[in-house]
Amino acid sequence: MAALAATAGGLLRLRAAGAEGQWRRLRGAGLLRGLLQPDSATGVAAQRRHVAHFTFQPDPEPQEYGQTQKMNLFQAITSALDNSLAKDPTAVIFGEDVAFGGVFRCTVGLRDKYGKERVRNLSLSLSLSCEQGIVSLSLSLSLSGATAIVSLSLSLSLFPAFDQIVSLSLSLSLRSGDLFLSLSLSLSAPWGSVIKTGRLLISHEAPLTGGFASEISSTVQEECFLNLEAPISRVCGYDTPFPHIFEPFYIPDKWKCYDALRKMINY
Repeated sequence: MAALAATAGGLLRLRAAGAEGQWRRLRGAGLLRGLLQPDSATGVAAQRRHVAHFTFQPDPEPQEYGQTQKMNLFQAITSALDNSLAKDPTAVIFGEDVAFGGVFRCTVGLRDKYGKERVRNLSLSLSLSCEQGIVSLSLSLSLSGATAIVSLSLSLSLFPAFDQIVSLSLSLSLRSGDLFLSLSLSLSAPWGSVIKTGRLLISHEAPLTGGFASEISSTVQEECFLNLEAPISRVCGYDTPFPHIFEPFYIPDKWKCYDALRKMINY
Protein backbone atom coordinates (compact mmCIF):
# COMPACT_ATOMS: atom_id res chain seq x y z
CA MET A 1 0.00 0.00 0.00
CA ALA A 2 2.80 2.41 0.83
CA ALA A 3 4.48 1.71 -2.51
CA LEU A 4 1.18 2.25 -4.34
CA ALA A 5 0.60 5.56 -2.56
CA ALA A 6 4.14 6.71 -3.36
CA THR A 7 3.70 5.83 -7.04
CA ALA A 8 0.38 7.74 -7.21
CA GLY A 9 1.93 10.75 -5.53
CA GLY A 10 4.79 10.73 -8.01
CA LEU A 11 2.39 10.64 -10.96
CA LEU A 12 0.43 13.57 -9.59
CA ARG A 13 3.62 15.58 -9.13
CA LEU A 14 4.72 14.80 -12.67
CA ARG A 15 1.33 15.84 -14.06
CA ALA A 16 1.39 19.07 -12.08
CA ALA A 17 4.93 19.81 -13.25
CA GLY A 18 3.92 19.18 -16.86
CA ALA A 19 0.93 21.54 -16.56
CA GLU A 20 3.12 24.23 -15.00
CA GLY A 21 5.67 23.89 -17.78
CA GLN A 22 2.99 24.22 -20.45
CA TRP A 23 1.66 27.31 -18.67
CA ARG A 24 5.12 28.89 -18.73
CA ARG A 25 5.58 28.15 -22.43
CA LEU A 26 2.24 29.79 -23.28
CA ARG A 27 3.08 32.83 -21.19
CA GLY A 28 6.51 33.15 -22.72
CA ALA A 29 5.13 32.92 -26.27
CA GLY A 30 2.54 35.62 -25.58
CA LEU A 31 -0.35 33.24 -26.39
CA LEU A 32 -1.78 33.31 -22.90
CA ARG A 33 -2.32 37.05 -23.09
CA GLY A 34 -4.13 36.64 -26.39
CA LEU A 35 -6.42 33.97 -24.95
CA LEU A 36 -7.35 35.84 -21.79
CA GLN A 37 -7.34 39.40 -23.14
CA PRO A 38 -7.53 39.32 -26.93
CA ASP A 39 -6.85 42.53 -28.78
CA SER A 40 -9.37 43.89 -31.25
CA ALA A 41 -8.01 42.09 -34.31
CA THR A 42 -7.63 38.75 -32.55
CA GLY A 43 -11.05 39.08 -30.91
CA VAL A 44 -12.78 39.86 -34.19
CA ALA A 45 -11.07 36.94 -35.88
CA ALA A 46 -12.09 34.61 -33.06
CA GLN A 47 -15.67 35.80 -33.27
CA ARG A 48 -15.78 35.38 -37.02
CA ARG A 49 -14.71 31.79 -36.71
CA HIS A 50 -17.81 31.05 -34.59
CA VAL A 51 -20.33 32.97 -36.70
CA ALA A 52 -22.67 30.86 -38.83
CA HIS A 53 -21.92 30.82 -42.54
CA PHE A 54 -25.43 31.93 -43.54
CA THR A 55 -27.83 34.70 -42.56
CA PHE A 56 -31.49 33.95 -42.00
CA GLN A 57 -33.72 35.75 -44.47
CA PRO A 58 -37.43 35.62 -43.52
CA ASP A 59 -40.04 35.30 -46.22
CA PRO A 60 -41.52 38.63 -47.28
CA GLU A 61 -44.94 39.33 -45.84
CA PRO A 62 -47.74 39.01 -48.40
CA GLN A 63 -49.18 42.36 -49.38
CA GLU A 64 -52.20 41.23 -51.37
CA TYR A 65 -54.21 40.61 -48.18
CA GLY A 66 -53.41 43.97 -46.58
CA GLN A 67 -51.95 44.25 -43.10
CA THR A 68 -51.37 40.87 -41.45
CA GLN A 69 -50.59 39.73 -37.94
CA LYS A 70 -48.47 36.77 -36.86
CA MET A 71 -50.32 34.33 -34.61
CA ASN A 72 -50.34 30.65 -33.69
CA LEU A 73 -53.07 28.14 -34.55
CA PHE A 74 -55.18 28.75 -31.44
CA GLN A 75 -55.02 32.51 -31.87
CA ALA A 76 -56.05 32.16 -35.52
CA ILE A 77 -59.11 30.09 -34.58
CA THR A 78 -60.06 32.58 -31.86
CA SER A 79 -59.69 35.44 -34.34
CA ALA A 80 -61.89 33.65 -36.90
CA LEU A 81 -64.60 33.01 -34.28
CA ASP A 82 -64.38 36.62 -33.14
CA ASN A 83 -64.85 37.86 -36.71
CA SER A 84 -67.81 35.53 -37.23
CA LEU A 85 -69.56 36.75 -34.11
CA ALA A 86 -68.86 40.38 -34.97
CA LYS A 87 -70.06 40.21 -38.59
CA ASP A 88 -73.00 37.82 -38.12
CA PRO A 89 -75.49 38.78 -35.38
CA THR A 90 -77.13 35.37 -35.64
CA ALA A 91 -73.91 33.45 -34.95
CA VAL A 92 -73.74 31.55 -31.65
CA ILE A 93 -71.09 29.29 -30.11
CA PHE A 94 -71.97 26.48 -27.75
CA GLY A 95 -70.37 23.28 -26.56
CA GLU A 96 -68.16 21.95 -23.80
CA ASP A 97 -66.56 24.64 -21.62
CA VAL A 98 -66.62 27.27 -24.36
CA ALA A 99 -67.68 29.95 -21.87
CA PHE A 100 -64.39 29.42 -20.03
CA GLY A 101 -62.23 29.36 -23.14
CA GLY A 102 -62.79 25.79 -24.26
CA VAL A 103 -60.56 22.77 -23.84
CA PHE A 104 -58.05 24.15 -26.34
CA ARG A 105 -58.43 27.81 -25.20
CA CYS A 106 -59.86 28.87 -28.56
CA THR A 107 -62.83 30.84 -27.18
CA VAL A 108 -61.00 32.86 -24.53
CA GLY A 109 -62.63 36.25 -23.95
CA LEU A 110 -65.51 35.72 -26.39
CA ARG A 111 -68.16 35.34 -23.69
CA ASP A 112 -67.11 38.57 -22.01
CA LYS A 113 -67.22 40.36 -25.37
CA TYR A 114 -70.48 38.99 -26.82
CA GLY A 115 -72.40 37.84 -23.77
CA LYS A 116 -73.55 34.51 -22.35
CA GLU A 117 -76.50 34.29 -24.76
CA ARG A 118 -74.17 33.90 -27.75
CA VAL A 119 -71.29 31.97 -26.13
CA ARG A 120 -72.65 29.41 -23.72
CA ASN A 121 -71.85 26.05 -22.19
CA LEU A 122 -74.09 23.06 -22.71
CA SER A 123 -75.17 20.69 -20.00
CA LEU A 124 -72.34 18.38 -19.01
CA SER A 125 -74.67 15.37 -18.99
CA LEU A 126 -75.80 16.25 -22.52
CA SER A 127 -72.27 16.62 -23.86
CA LEU A 128 -70.98 13.44 -22.25
CA SER A 129 -73.86 11.06 -22.88
CA CYS A 130 -75.35 12.29 -26.14
CA GLU A 131 -73.20 14.20 -28.61
CA GLN A 132 -76.03 13.71 -31.08
CA GLY A 133 -78.04 16.21 -29.06
CA ILE A 134 -75.41 18.92 -29.56
CA VAL A 135 -75.45 18.54 -33.33
CA SER A 136 -79.23 18.19 -33.40
CA LEU A 137 -79.49 21.54 -31.63
CA SER A 138 -77.11 23.13 -34.10
CA LEU A 139 -79.12 21.76 -37.04
CA SER A 140 -82.33 23.15 -35.57
CA LEU A 141 -80.72 26.56 -35.17
CA SER A 142 -79.40 26.41 -38.73
CA LEU A 143 -82.85 25.63 -40.09
CA SER A 144 -84.20 28.69 -38.29
CA GLY A 145 -81.63 30.91 -40.02
CA ALA A 146 -78.93 31.16 -37.36
CA THR A 147 -75.22 30.36 -37.70
CA ALA A 148 -74.42 27.61 -35.19
CA ILE A 149 -70.79 26.96 -34.20
CA VAL A 150 -70.33 23.80 -32.14
CA SER A 151 -67.32 22.77 -30.06
CA LEU A 152 -66.75 19.07 -29.34
CA SER A 153 -63.71 18.20 -27.21
CA LEU A 154 -63.19 14.50 -27.98
CA SER A 155 -62.49 13.00 -31.39
CA LEU A 156 -64.69 9.99 -30.59
CA SER A 157 -67.67 12.32 -30.34
CA LEU A 158 -67.37 13.15 -34.04
CA PHE A 159 -68.86 9.82 -35.12
CA PRO A 160 -72.25 10.17 -33.38
CA ALA A 161 -72.23 13.82 -34.40
CA PHE A 162 -71.88 12.96 -38.09
CA ASP A 163 -74.59 10.37 -37.67
CA GLN A 164 -76.96 13.21 -36.90
CA ILE A 165 -75.74 15.26 -39.83
CA VAL A 166 -76.31 12.40 -42.25
CA SER A 167 -79.51 10.94 -40.80
CA LEU A 168 -81.40 14.01 -39.60
CA SER A 169 -80.43 16.33 -42.42
CA LEU A 170 -81.18 13.74 -45.08
CA SER A 171 -84.59 12.99 -43.61
CA LEU A 172 -85.39 16.70 -43.44
CA SER A 173 -84.48 17.21 -47.08
CA LEU A 174 -86.62 14.22 -48.15
CA ARG A 175 -89.67 15.11 -46.07
CA SER A 176 -89.77 18.78 -46.99
CA GLY A 177 -91.31 19.50 -50.38
CA ASP A 178 -89.94 23.03 -50.86
CA LEU A 179 -86.91 22.65 -48.48
CA PHE A 180 -83.55 21.42 -49.76
CA LEU A 181 -80.71 21.22 -47.24
CA SER A 182 -77.26 20.94 -48.78
CA LEU A 183 -74.43 19.82 -46.56
CA SER A 184 -70.76 19.84 -47.50
CA LEU A 185 -67.46 19.46 -45.71
CA SER A 186 -65.94 22.86 -45.09
CA LEU A 187 -62.20 22.25 -44.83
CA SER A 188 -59.77 25.05 -44.07
CA ALA A 189 -56.56 23.52 -45.30
CA PRO A 190 -53.09 25.10 -45.39
CA TRP A 191 -53.00 25.53 -49.16
CA GLY A 192 -50.16 28.02 -48.95
CA SER A 193 -47.99 25.67 -46.92
CA VAL A 194 -48.64 22.74 -49.26
CA ILE A 195 -47.89 24.86 -52.33
CA LYS A 196 -44.69 26.18 -50.70
CA THR A 197 -43.29 22.88 -49.40
CA GLY A 198 -44.93 20.40 -51.75
CA ARG A 199 -45.60 18.08 -48.82
CA LEU A 200 -48.29 17.38 -46.24
CA LEU A 201 -48.34 15.22 -43.12
CA ILE A 202 -51.65 14.54 -41.36
CA SER A 203 -51.74 12.99 -37.90
CA HIS A 204 -54.53 12.00 -35.54
CA GLU A 205 -55.03 9.35 -32.88
CA ALA A 206 -58.09 7.76 -34.50
CA PRO A 207 -57.64 4.62 -36.65
CA LEU A 208 -56.12 5.07 -40.09
CA THR A 209 -58.93 3.48 -42.13
CA GLY A 210 -62.00 5.67 -42.35
CA GLY A 211 -60.32 8.43 -40.34
CA PHE A 212 -60.63 12.13 -40.95
CA ALA A 213 -57.12 12.20 -42.39
CA SER A 214 -58.51 10.43 -45.45
CA GLU A 215 -60.95 13.26 -46.14
CA ILE A 216 -58.27 15.90 -45.63
CA SER A 217 -55.83 14.03 -47.85
CA SER A 218 -58.39 13.63 -50.60
CA THR A 219 -59.42 17.29 -50.52
CA VAL A 220 -55.83 18.57 -50.51
CA GLN A 221 -54.92 16.26 -53.37
CA GLU A 222 -57.82 17.59 -55.42
CA GLU A 223 -56.74 21.19 -54.87
CA CYS A 224 -52.93 20.93 -54.83
CA PHE A 225 -52.10 17.80 -56.87
CA LEU A 226 -49.66 19.52 -59.23
CA ASN A 227 -47.82 21.13 -56.31
CA LEU A 228 -47.13 17.93 -54.37
CA GLU A 229 -43.52 16.73 -54.36
CA ALA A 230 -44.26 13.57 -52.36
CA PRO A 231 -47.32 11.47 -51.48
CA ILE A 232 -49.41 12.81 -48.60
CA SER A 233 -48.44 10.98 -45.42
CA ARG A 234 -50.90 9.90 -42.70
CA VAL A 235 -49.60 9.12 -39.20
CA CYS A 236 -52.57 7.74 -37.29
CA GLY A 237 -53.62 5.04 -34.88
CA TYR A 238 -53.84 1.39 -35.86
CA ASP A 239 -57.01 -0.24 -37.16
CA THR A 240 -57.64 -1.96 -33.84
CA PRO A 241 -59.62 -1.16 -30.68
CA PHE A 242 -57.81 1.32 -28.49
CA PRO A 243 -55.46 -0.64 -26.15
CA HIS A 244 -55.32 1.38 -22.94
CA ILE A 245 -52.34 -0.41 -21.42
CA PHE A 246 -50.42 -0.13 -24.72
CA GLU A 247 -51.30 3.49 -25.38
CA PRO A 248 -47.65 4.61 -25.96
CA PHE A 249 -47.36 2.07 -28.81
CA TYR A 250 -50.74 2.92 -30.34
CA ILE A 251 -50.90 6.70 -30.56
CA PRO A 252 -48.78 8.57 -33.14
CA ASP A 253 -45.81 10.16 -31.39
CA LYS A 254 -43.01 12.46 -32.46
CA TRP A 255 -40.83 9.56 -33.62
CA LYS A 256 -43.49 8.20 -35.98
CA CYS A 257 -44.02 11.69 -37.36
CA TYR A 258 -40.25 12.10 -37.70
CA ASP A 259 -39.95 8.88 -39.73
CA ALA A 260 -42.79 9.99 -41.97
CA LEU A 261 -41.13 13.38 -42.52
CA ARG A 262 -37.84 11.74 -43.47
CA LYS A 263 -39.58 9.55 -46.03
CA MET A 264 -41.36 12.53 -47.54
CA ILE A 265 -38.20 14.65 -47.71
CA ASN A 266 -36.17 11.82 -49.26
CA TYR A 267 -38.91 10.77 -51.67
